[in-house]
Amino acid sequence: MKQTVPFSKRVAWRLQYWAALALMALLRRLSVDAASGFCGWLMRKIGPRLRAHRIARRNLTRTFPDMPADQVEQTLTGMWDNLGRIIGELPHAETICDPAQNRLEVVNAAGAIAFRDSGKAGLMFGGHIANWELTGAILHSLFRLTVHPIYRAPNNPLMLNLFIQTRQAQGREAIPKGRDGAKRSLEMLKSGQHLGLLIDQKMNDGIELPFFGRPAMTAPALASFALKFGIEPRLCHLVRLNGARFRVIFSDPLPLPNSGNRTADIESLMLAANRQLEDCIRAHPEQWLWAHRRWKE
Repeated sequence: MKQTVPFSKRVAWRLQYWAALALMALLRRLSVDAASGFCGWLMRKIGPRLRAHRIARRNLTRTFPDMPADQVEQTLTGMWDNLGRIIGELPHAETICDPAQNRLEVVNAAGAIAFRDSGKAGLMFGGHIANWELTGAILHSLFRLTVHPIYRAPNNPLMLNLFIQTRQAQGREAIPKGRDGAKRSLEMLKSGQHLGLLIDQKMNDGIELPFFGRPAMTAPALASFALKFGIEPRLCHLVRLNGARFRVIFSDPLPLPNSGNRTADIESLMLAANRQLEDCIRAHPEQWLWAHRRWKE
C-alpha cells in the first residue's frame, strides 16, 4: 500500500528543491573555478558544525588509528572542501569534461578504449571519491564511452532531476537501485551495454565483508552481474588534482574467480573490489566520503 507523504515533508522537499535551483542558477553565473572554490570554502565552514562531522571523524580514526591528530583535521577539512566543490562543479560539468579545457589527465586510456570496443557488455565500478558525479560524463566526453549508472534515489524525489539531466543529455540512462532497477540492469547487460556501480555504501541486506579490516555490509550486485555474464569488472575513479582538475584512472580488469561455489566466488570478487577501493582511499583519504555510516557500530 502506497504511503501518503505528510504535507510538512512535501513542503520541505519543495523548499529544498527551490533552494537548490536558486543555488545552481547562481553558480552558473560564476566561472567553474570560482564556483568550485566558493562551495569548497563554504563547506569547510559549515561541515564541521554538522552531525555528519562526528560520523566522519569516528570512521576516519577507527580506520587509521595511528593517524596524527593534525592529519585527521586536515583530512576532514579536505573532505568537506571536496564535497563543496562537487556541488559547485555540477552546473559546470560540460566545461570540466571538455578535453579542450585541459582539466583532465588520463591513466590507462588504452584500458578505457578496450572496455569501449570489446563488443561485449561491461561493468565498471567506483566509489564516492573526488567528484564521482563527473566520472560517467568524463568517460563519455573523452572516449565516447557510454556507461549507464546505477544510483540510489535521493530522499527528496524532487532533487532527482538535478542529478540525471546531464546523464540523459549524453544518452546515459540512470537506473535506480531496487527490484525494477535490477531487472533493467539485466536487460541492458543482455543487450551489450555498459553499467557503472558505486560499491562503497552500506547495504543493510547485503553481505558482510571486511572493508579496511572491519565488517561492512556490502552490496553484491557487481559480483552477481559479473559472474552471471562472465564480465571482468574494472575500477574507474577520479583524483582531484587542483581545484576543478582531475586525473582519470582506469584500472585493469579484475579476474573472475571460478571455484564452483557461487557464494564463495561472489565474496571473493567483492573482496578484491573492496581492496582496490581501499588503495584509492589510502592514497587520497581527504577525497573520500567519510561521513557515511559505512561500518557497523
